[in-house]
Amino acid sequence: MTTALKGLKVLDFSTLLPGPFATLYLADLGAEVIHIESPTRPDLIRLLPPYANGQATAHSYLNRNKQSIALDLKDAQSIQLIKQKINEYDIVVEQFRPGVMERLGLDYATLSALNPRLIYCSITGYGQTGTYKDKAGHDINYLALSGIAGHSGRQQDGPPALGIQVADVAGGSLHAVIGILAAVVEREHSGLGQYIDISMTDCVATLNNMAAAATLAGKTRQFPEQSHLNGGSFYDYYQTQDGRYLSIGSLEPQFMTGLAQILDLPLLAEKGASFDLADQQSVKQALREKIKSRTFAEWKMLFAQQDVCVEPVLDLDEALHSTLAEQRQWTVEVPLEQGSQHTETQLACPIKFSRSKTKYLYIGQHLGAGDW
Repeated sequence: MTTALKGLKVLDFSTLLPGPFATLYLADLGAEVIHIESPTRPDLIRLLPPYANGQATAHSYLNRNKQSIALDLKDAQSIQLIKQKINEYDIVVEQFRPGVMERLGLDYATLSALNPRLIYCSITGYGQTGTYKDKAGHDINYLALSGIAGHSGRQQDGPPALGIQVADVAGGSLHAVIGILAAVVEREHSGLGQYIDISMTDCVATLNNMAAAATLAGKTRQFPEQSHLNGGSFYDYYQTQDGRYLSIGSLEPQFMTGLAQILDLPLLAEKGASFDLADQQSVKQALREKIKSRTFAEWKMLFAQQDVCVEPVLDLDEALHSTLAEQRQWTVEVPLEQGSQHTETQLACPIKFSRSKTKYLYIGQHLGAGDW
């Protein structure tokens, strides 16, 4: 068995989350990733607590399998070294604001002239064009401008503060991986690389998918708690007697009927499929009262035996140590250094192949520990 991306070589100039998470996937799937870092301005992910094994846990995970090379990109010798080596590489990933790599002499036009097969991916908040291109931003801003925050959360409380960075990761990281691998496939036919412009806001906006289709083609504006999937129906979270929560997603008729029988709630079977908001509110109130009548543990035990799309809301520690996590191998032991017997527990790569394997050589390295 071998890795799916064996033979691909990546120069990664990115920091923090979006670029490093993209190149983590490439590295886990077999690409050789060289992470270029400043010797004087550390990647802030290295400083983010908590720490384990002498360094930030986020860095250890996001930069596993990558060699850390310390280069001052304001030093002409460093730039010259990169240009000398660029013919050895297939992919460049960078996350600076538009224009920075050009000022450094490491832009796509310059490097592709040296290596026409080079695939060059830039990840930014707002893309390489338009009036927003030079603005600073964070995940919360991209979610706001993409329209997602505008139809999420509760009418009374407003948009929710999420536990993960959706725009950074689902918008930036994963779309970057898709674009890069598509360009690799295209290069097999053309023999040429190309430039990829990934805007986290552009990409996360596409995650509106069904809501956007309703808005654009159906001329139906989207608001919180107005659709079946954003709190407008009984598809929602419900508090238990002891303050925990259940997720209820029993939308299909067979699941709705089954849940109505289990809970002895004929109202759910009668009005659960209604598109009338008043009907949905009456169903939700009945469900709130019913779920509030028992503890989290009691409901968890009951629904473990039922197939009606009702599951407990787990905290992250519970989720990572659950039966599902164990059966599906959500975590993996990664050597602290290549060949070391000492390991750190990390999230595993979730992509499972029938033939190709995933590599876990070592956790994120100390600054400059790589060999280039």
